[in-house]
Amino acid sequence: MRRNGVAAIGECMLELSAREGGDWRMGFAGDTFNTLWALRALLPDDVAAAYVSAFGDDPFSRDQIAFFRDHGIGIAKSPVIPGARPGLYAITLTGAERSFTYWRADAAARRLADDAAVLRASLDGRALAYFSGITLAILEPKARDVLLTALSSVRAEGTLVAFDPNYRPRLWPSPEAARAAIAEALAVADIALPTFPDEQALFGDATPSATAERLSSAGVGEVVVKDGEAPALVVASGAATSVPAMKVVAIDTTGAGDSFNGAYLAARLKGDAPVEAVTRAHRVAAAVVQVRGALAPFATLQKAFG
Repeated sequence: MRRNGVAAIGECMLELSAREGGDWRMGFAGDTFNTLWALRALLPDDVAAAYVSAFGDDPFSRDQIAFFRDHGIGIAKSPVIPGARPGLYAITLTGAERSFTYWRADAAARRLADDAAVLRASLDGRALAYFSGITLAILEPKARDVLLTALSSVRAEGTLVAFDPNYRPRLWPSPEAARAAIAEALAVADIALPTFPDEQALFGDATPSATAERLSSAGVGEVVVKDGEAPALVVASGAATSVPAMKVVAIDTTGAGDSFNGAYLAARLKGDAPVEAVTRAHRVAAAVVQVRGALAPFATLQKAFG
């Protein structure tokens, strides 16, 4: 079977971003959605893009699904749950660095794996399935098992599975629980896209090389360790290469790592070698930090990608 289309799995939230004068702007964002946004911008129009989650039936959820549709993104077989609603977060900035406040305890996305057959149907036939540590963290352990089983199944049929551990301590009951869940996720991943400070905080890695070695030893064939403005380390086919990042003046770092992931995966799907894909991803991330909000305009992403 020819596999086509990309899917990202997780939670897209309502995003409130502070603006000058005390005003707030509402949008839609979330780590895996931000990555899918970049994928949608950078892949050909005939490559289907789907956000796999669970949604409410309230006005905000309807607006969210319509926003996806208007930008060429579907929701596959994702359930729409009566009475449910999306999560919400607010961004505040100190210079270019951001902090977040969340309201997400009863978000619909926590039920994305309630129905194993529906979840599997959303992933069938995809060229790529992407998820993150945040996807894992919002799910109860049984639902997490359902997700990983579905990913393992489609991977066995030819879907490329990519994973960003994206550790957020507040979402986990303990570091031990996070480490155990991430280890299970790595077992079904072809590509890992960790961020070094997260890995250092959770696993005590001394260097990006230590992170790459640990993930490679876990069986992941392709690893890209991001490290902010420092070079990214890519390990593939047994070779390790450090790829310098671009130096730019950042306005807002929200979504930079997610957009890096999207650009990297888009480049790999187009046939670029890993080092070339990292170079393109750095360019996209550099463009994203020069605009406000998690979702840079498609034209901005496309120009940077080249």
